[in-house]
Amino acid sequence: MYDICCVGHITLDKVVNPKATVYMAGGTSFYFSNAISNMELSYTLVTALAEKDKDIVEELRSKGIEVIAFPSAYTVYFENIYTKDQDHRVQRVSQKADPFTADQLLSIDARFFHLGPLLADDIPSSLIKPLSEKGLVSLDVQGYLREVRNKNVHAIDWPAKKEALQYVHVLKANESEMMVLTGETDVRKGARILFDWGVKEVVITLGSKGSVIYNGRNFYIIPAYSPITTVVDATGCGDTYMAGYLYCRNKGKSLQESGEFAAAMATLKIESSGPFTGTEDDVMTLLDNSKRRIFLEV
Repeated sequence: MYDICCVGHITLDKVVNPKATVYMAGGTSFYFSNAISNMELSYTLVTALAEKDKDIVEELRSKGIEVIAFPSAYTVYFENIYTKDQDHRVQRVSQKADPFTADQLLSIDARFFHLGPLLADDIPSSLIKPLSEKGLVSLDVQGYLREVRNKNVHAIDWPAKKEALQYVHVLKANESEMMVLTGETDVRKGARILFDWGVKEVVITLGSKGSVIYNGRNFYIIPAYSPITTVVDATGCGDTYMAGYLYCRNKGKSLQESGEFAAAMATLKIESSGPFTGTEDDVMTLLDNSKRRIFLEV
């Protein structure tokens, strides 16, 4: 049995920000896998992509990441265009991959299944319940709230949300995704609604404003740590956050500890293009230095 199994498509990404245009592999599965690859746990990635792009999988395997790769007619192709503050982006999709099936997923055993749909039809909602009977389901909801029309990505609601979320243990949503799901602009009200729908740990990320975690009893306020150098590329920060969060939860860490570790990982990632490549020691060093700086300022 694996500690964590991540399910999601690897993408071909074009990332445009005010400083540069960069072409790279991407997607929840890519950023999550790289971020967690230097941590001590049993991990596998389940993905699907076109045969001509299998070199991306081989590169992951060369880093010691276990990958189960299924064939797809196409690989997902994303364009991520960021505004100056890095908290907002415009997305376009020029090709989509084949959706995952029950035969591909239900033979795997894991303590946590982290689902990273990129588009509404990537991972059928009907698979969430049977996966929850095998392990704890963690869901980055973003893909279920995206519809592609004329290659442009549009925000939509998720029709199956109330049925599916009762089987989700950890839900990660950013502020705008929470608003689409619940109709609430207030983070605490939105988190309560998601908990009432069955989610056990609600994680709301707020970009440069930090994040909030709710477990039905307490709200845990997680700061956003300041980068040591400069902000370069926010792509994959949410995926990096969740890699750190689930790594800590798998180790039995508290919600506050897990959130702070996750936020520190995301801070280190935002300082460069591409995935997080650091270690647990790097994250702890940033946390220790940040807390020492806060103590001195007080």
